[in-house]
This record gives sequence, C-alpha cells and structure tokens, in this order.
Amino acid sequence: QVQLVEYGGGLVQPGGSLRLACVASGFTAARPRTVSWFRHTPGKERELVASIFSIDGNTHYANSVKGRFSISRDLAKNTVYLQMNSLKPEDTAVYYCNIGLTWGQGTQVTVSS
Repeated sequence: QVQLVEYGGGLVQPGGSLRLACVASGFTAARPRTVSWFRHTPGKERELVASIFSIDGNTHYANSVKGRFSISRDLAKNTVYLQMNSLKPEDTAVYYCNIGLTWGQGTQVTVSS
C-alpha cells in the first residue's frame, strides 16, 4: 500500500524555523519520484509550495516562499524534507506531501506570537 506520512509541524513564532519530513512507503519501483509540498488554509485555494523533480533533483518554489523554504531529499531514507525559515503568519496552513495521486494526511504549521 502506497503511503505518505508527514512529520514536523507545530507552533512557531514569526521569524522562526521548522523542518517538515515526508516519508514514502509502498511504492513498487525503487526509483526517484517527483515530490511536492502543498499547503491549504480554510477559505483559500490549495497552493503548491515546492517540488523536487524525479530525474535530476531540480527544485521549484512558489514565489511566496522563494528564498525562505528549501526542499531536499534523502533517497536512502525515502524521505523528502521542507526546511522553512523566516516563517511568517501567512505561512500558517496544513502542509501536505504529494506524489502523483497519493497524498499524506497533512501536518499543521502555525506561525504566531
């Protein structure tokens, strides 16, 4: 069974940092896949935050997080990370990991003083 599990959400003050992790399991073929982080806040559309592409590991970021967030992967651990620095209140959302049609359960990130 294909599964994605996110870790690392929580409450942080503005200007702080968090690192999210997405652990993948159950994929039949052991090859890199494109992994994306999305976020959703009630009343807003789901937003693509960052992606790391399967073949070359190149990355893509939303303009709203460029320069503050960094996506990376550890293929040996089947894990993709989202390092979030200089967090702002508007980064508050549920963050989801995605591979193709598979989604994680989400992890809450709250940025507040």
